[in-house]
Amino acid sequence: MREAADDIAMTPVDHAIERLRSVYRNWTRDTTVQQMRSDWDAAFAGCSVPVLCRQVSAGGVDGEWIVPADAPHDKAILYFHGGGFRIGSVASHRDLIARIAEASGCRVLAINYRLAPEHRFPAALDDALAAYRYLLDQGLGAADIAFAGDSAGGNLALGAMLAARDLGLPQPAAAALMSPWTDLAATGASYESRAEADPIHQRAMILALARNYLGADCDPRHPLASPLYADLAGLPPLLIQAGDRETVRDDSAELAAKARGAGVDVELTVWDGMIHVFQLFPDIPEARAAIAGLAEFLRRHLHITPAKASQ
Repeated sequence: MREAADDIAMTPVDHAIERLRSVYRNWTRDTTVQQMRSDWDAAFAGCSVPVLCRQVSAGGVDGEWIVPADAPHDKAILYFHGGGFRIGSVASHRDLIARIAEASGCRVLAINYRLAPEHRFPAALDDALAAYRYLLDQGLGAADIAFAGDSAGGNLALGAMLAARDLGLPQPAAAALMSPWTDLAATGASYESRAEADPIHQRAMILALARNYLGADCDPRHPLASPLYADLAGLPPLLIQAGDRETVRDDSAELAAKARGAGVDVELTVWDGMIHVFQLFPDIPEARAAIAGLAEFLRRHLHITPAKASQ
């Protein structure tokens, strides 16, 4: 009876935390990165909404089209998954991506960019740019493409826009970022102020992931590796969502403040009581509300009418 009572008392966020911990607790110093990736994909595989999934080579990068019913053919969201540049894939994020696709009424191209330590910076960024060029080469205008991503994927979305700007490529219409990891030097005050509240992501872990991605010789403040240190002028409108319980919270808050200072249109929402990329968990009511807001933002900037979007 006590176990049943405890289970009833657990909130949706508590269940999400336990789901994460159930994966992490199986890993030891001897667990290979391949096993970690396999475990992560298995833990989050599946898709809870009806979408069409089709494999594609996006400029030489393995990708997948995730398409809801009645999505317009002349619009697209380019999605970059999270996972600290070490784990994660389209498979682990398919449900989250599908929920965004359904809510926005827009097809999504998600890519399996190369991961570290086998492929260090800037390999993932090169893949992100290749996928963007692929969409442009398919005849889509930049104004008909939006970027989206979570955590490391939010970093990639920002890095790809900055690199595109510097290469003279047009900017996408907008970008929606969930708990973006923007500072690989992990300097934000929230790494200390939220250390007890965050059940998973501590600063030592974040710095280890950064070293894994960057290698020994790359500056963690390189502007294309850590967008917080970049000149953000010229970026399109940004929607940034973060949880108040996450140590990475200030990566979002400081990025938003710097972007506004550079003249970028920014919407920042910090959700009370929420953890890192809480949108991954559909049982959390705030996750559903966050995705609804994200979808409205994307529809607005891609000019997708409500009649074409999921109701």
